Amino acid sequence: MKVSEVSATATKLNVHGIDVYLEGQGEQVILMIHGWPDSYRLWDSQVALLKGKFRCARFSLPGFELSQAPRSASLVEMIGLFKAIADAVSPTQPLTLLLHDWGCVFGYQFAAQYPERVARIVGVDVGDSSSKDCLGVLTAKAKLMIAAYQLWLALAYKLGGLGTVMTRWMARTLRCKVDPSMIAAQQNYPYVLQWTGGFKNAVDFFPHCPFLYLYGRRKPFMFHSPQWLQRLAASPGSEVHGFATGHWVMVADPVGFNQKLLAWLSR
Repeated sequence: MKVSEVSATATKLNVHGIDVYLEGQGEQVILMIHGWPDSYRLWDSQVALLKGKFRCARFSLPGFELSQAPRSASLVEMIGLFKAIADAVSPTQPLTLLLHDWGCVFGYQFAAQYPERVARIVGVDVGDSSSKDCLGVLTAKAKLMIAAYQLWLALAYKLGGLGTVMTRWMARTLRCKVDPSMIAAQQNYPYVLQWTGGFKNAVDFFPHCPFLYLYGRRKPFMFHSPQWLQRLAASPGSEVHGFATGHWVMVADPVGFNQKLLAWLSR
């Protein structure tokens, strides 16, 4: 993924030491939250598409901007950060969440704790990934693959310089399109949380509001259960769409992704 610059028309806020970029027009705010090993730049195409009708707010997760000092955040700290950002960009109205990867994991917990702040959710490629239903349908091989890449990245976080080499290798192996110069071991702390009990207080999440779920079908395993997918598809105002892509749906099929996204948001 190319390095991009935020539009000169964007408003830059600083919330708890995190730069937040707000651009576009309209009454509704869409808060865009990325995952590993991305940044606010992941959403360039979506901001270009949506900013004529919506106000788009995006930021890089703590520690994911390599020009800044390494920084991690616990689940509680991340939820607090999201709440502060939501209050800064949409103080009087609930907003729409656009989430991917770890952005889904943290974002769902924020929505569960502050449902009154969230009007709609778009989740990309991560659903009920930690549920008993999801774990129950994973094969032994899939579980081994998940443990392997996550523990590799958790170890890389602890190793510093060598860890960055390991992290970039894993990103390449997983076919991530982020510029390697923008990837480092300091971005791996969510995997450390995953394997050290950092999510033990997380709640089971099912959306209280309209939900659009977009996911890639070309993966060795899914981050959702069939039961969750069926329940979601039957929920009023919610939709489910699979794409012939891998994990980064918005990068692999930006046209198809944006069409489904805009059609749903415009209703």
